[in-house]
Parts: sequence; structure tokens; C-alpha cells
Amino acid sequence: MDKKIEKKKWTIKKIIWFSFIGIFAFLVLYNLIFGDRSSKLNVQKERITIEKVKKGIFQDYISVTGTVLPIKTIYLDAIEGGRVEEILIESGTRVEEGNIILRLSNTNLHLSIMNREAGLAEQMNNLRNTHLSMEQTKLDLKKQLLEINFLLTKYERDYLNKKSLFEKDFISEEDFLTSKEQFVYFSNKKDLLIETQKQDSLFRNVQIEQLEESVNRMQENLQLVRMKLENLNVRASVSGQLAYVNAEVGEAIGQGQRLGQINVLDSYKIRADIDEHYISRVTTELLGEFEFSNTNYGLNVKKIFPEVNNGRFSIDLEFNENFPENIRIGQTFRVKLELGESKECTLIPRGGFYQATGGQWIFVVDRTEETAVKKDIRLGRQNPKYYEVLEGLNPGDKVIISNYDNYERIDKLVLKD
Repeated sequence: MDKKIEKKKWTIKKIIWFSFIGIFAFLVLYNLIFGDRSSKLNVQKERITIEKVKKGIFQDYISVTGTVLPIKTIYLDAIEGGRVEEILIESGTRVEEGNIILRLSNTNLHLSIMNREAGLAEQMNNLRNTHLSMEQTKLDLKKQLLEINFLLTKYERDYLNKKSLFEKDFISEEDFLTSKEQFVYFSNKKDLLIETQKQDSLFRNVQIEQLEESVNRMQENLQLVRMKLENLNVRASVSGQLAYVNAEVGEAIGQGQRLGQINVLDSYKIRADIDEHYISRVTTELLGEFEFSNTNYGLNVKKIFPEVNNGRFSIDLEFNENFPENIRIGQTFRVKLELGESKECTLIPRGGFYQATGGQWIFVVDRTEETAVKKDIRLGRQNPKYYEVLEGLNPGDKVIISNYDNYERIDKLVLKD
């Protein structure tokens, strides 16, 4: 009798097959849960720059380009307009204060002076005539007063005699009253003449004062016009070097027109343009220095121009003590400008990574130097050589500081030799 052979459920083939499926599923699940899903990019080591983070003294300074300027610039403007007759001093020449640089002519100004002089002469003649008239009037009044006094004395004596005779009834009343009336008349006439003399004197004095004031004003105006005539000679207001003369013989110059410039060369200053990022940190009296002919020269900030143009603002620096003897206007120098005190901190060398990251992250190289991982950091101050590290890195860490073009979405760099 045949036995029924039961078919085996778990054969070796099935066991191997299911084991393979289970291992594959486990690996897929493990990779999903614990696997590295970061984006990667292979890069050649020779195309990147790796530097070590270190502990050191951070010098808080910036390096700026400065241009040499004269310590003071004086502009020559035409106080009066006119025609250029003569240029006495050429550009680039040393001038002393008061030297005539060029001469102008102005016909209208000469005519104005002649008219004013004629008016002044007429007014002075009127003043003399008024004086003469007043003196003549005074003499006439004195003469009249003298005659009245003479007549008054005569009629007073006649009046007193007739009064005595009338009281004794030697003359008639009519004769007495006639003499009395004559005496009173001339007495009143004398009083009137004296009053007239006073009033006329007051009037003449007022008239003379007005004429004298008018003459004084005309003399002052004439003096001002003559000063304008003198202003046709354009003079150097300070001693220095005549930088340029912007005029030609025969040219018509308008009032206020710029004619030239004088540079005062007692000392020099350096004007530098600085990125607006530093505008809140730059103050007057900050120190700076630059090297010229193997010698360092100290500077300090004297003036700040707060207006920002194209993302930059300007400052003027002056020499602390000496300045180079052979320095020339227009030369440019790299000036080291100190913004604060030096102190010890963690440092990263400057590099192109900052333009892409803004100092917010960086690639840190592992110990094997086979990969570099993106890491968040926080940077502080910077100078032309280093960035100050505030958070995220320690001395001894190696970081990639070269340009991060196309690295923004990459989490890990695989470094290849």
C-alpha cells in the first residue's frame, strides 16, 4: 500500500528566497531611517583652499585706498567781472599772499567811478555854497541888528526925554505918544530880528548837517567803488602753489566765476573712500598709518563726510607729526585704519566663501580630510586678513575658505585627490 507523501512547506529554496527578500527589506528600511540623505558633491582638493582655524590676536582695522591732497585749498573767484588784460603768474608757480595773479578791466566800472566823483564834487560845491550863504545871512542879520540897536537907542532917549517933558506939561500928549510908539516899534522889531536870526541859524545848521551826511555817504560809496576797481586785480589770498588758472587773455569773466585754485602746502592730508558698512564705526581721531619709502607715517581722522555715494563715504586724515618730504598731490596709498583695540579671539583667514554664505555657514573638513560638512557659524568683526569667529568653530578645525560657487544647496563635499 502506497504512502501519501506530504509536500514540504519550507524548502531550502524558499528559505533562501525569503531570507534574501527580508535582508533587502531590512537594508532599505534601515537606509530610510538611519541612512545619510544629505546632498553630496565631489570636488578636487587642488581646486579648493583649506585653512586651519586658530587662536590669535585680532587687529581691528581696515585697509583703504587714500589720495594725497593739500592740507587746504583756496579758490580764486572773480569778485568783479571784466575782461582779462594780463596773466602775471602761471599755473604751478609758488605765490605769496598779496601777489597779483591776473588783471581785469571793466569800462562800466570806470564810468561809474567818474559819475560818482562828479556827483560828489557837485554835492561838496553845494555844501560850500550853503556855508557861504549862511555866513552872508548872518552878516546881514548882524548889520540889521546893529542899525536897529542904533535907532532903538536914539528913540529910547527921545522917549525918555519927552516923557519927562510931558509929565511937566511942556509938550503935547501927541508928541509924547509918537515918541513912545517909535520906541516900542523898534523894540519889537529888535526882538523879531533876534528870533528870525535864531530860526534861520537852526534851519541852516540842519541843512548843513544833511549836506554833510550826503557828502559822507557819497564819499563812502565812492570808496567802495574804488575798492571794486582794486578787485579787478585778482590777488593771492594765501601763500602756496597756484594749482591752475582758468582764464585766457581777452576772455570775458563774469562776477563770481572760478578763476583758479591755490594749494597750501604747509602740510598734506589723505582722503579715503570707505564702504558704508563701517560708517557707524568710523569717528574722528581714529588712528591710521601707511608705509612710504620703508617708513611708517601716522595719521588720524580729522573729518568725516557722512553722505554716502555708490555705497561709500569719505574721510580726511591728517599727519600726526612728520610727512614725507617727496610726497606729491594725487599719489595713492594703502592706509591701515584702526577701528578698535586688538584682542585675542578665534580667527578664520579671509576667503571667497564669505560672498556666498554671508558668514552664516562654512564647510568643515573631517579628520580624514576626505569629506567636508556644512556647519552653521557666526562671525563678528573682520580685517583684511581674518574674520573673528563668535560661534560654531574651535581652534584647530579645518575649513574650506575658497569660493563657494554652486555649493549653496550642497550639504557635504567629497574631497578627491
